Amino acid sequence: MQIKKAKLEDLPQLSKAFDAYRVWYRKSSDIETAKTFLSDRIKSNESTIFIAIENDKLLGFTQLYPLFSSTRMKRLWLLNDLFVYKEERGKGISKLLIDAAKQLCLNTNGCGVMLETEKNNEIGNILYPKTDFKINDSHNFYEWTPS
Repeated sequence: MQIKKAKLEDLPQLSKAFDAYRVWYRKSSDIETAKTFLSDRIKSNESTIFIAIENDKLLGFTQLYPLFSSTRMKRLWLLNDLFVYKEERGKGISKLLIDAAKQLCLNTNGCGVMLETEKNNEIGNILYPKTDFKINDSHNFYEWTPS
């Protein structure tokens, strides 16, 4: 198995995985828009996407967005997406993708990697503490969404 940074030639498989990820989060399937969205992120260098590949088959991915911490005056990475196909789970792929995210943080002199997941995401809420992520219960998370 290989973990590598996604490129435009990975879009056909990556778009399908990204679509499956969105469907898991109760969004409507839309592979063409997913392909455009991912293509725009890659072309504009607006995110870093790592993919797990074995025998030319994409098994999973993670997508990170760069942010900045004003108080720490460094780059901070948002691990926004992590997905492994159901039939590939339990093989350590998520941990390898998270390791790639951590290495990206180190390579860019970042101050950390942050993420959020739904409280009912049983898999994620078991996985993240096992990979040394800690719940930050000293802050409130707020979100504004236009009507």
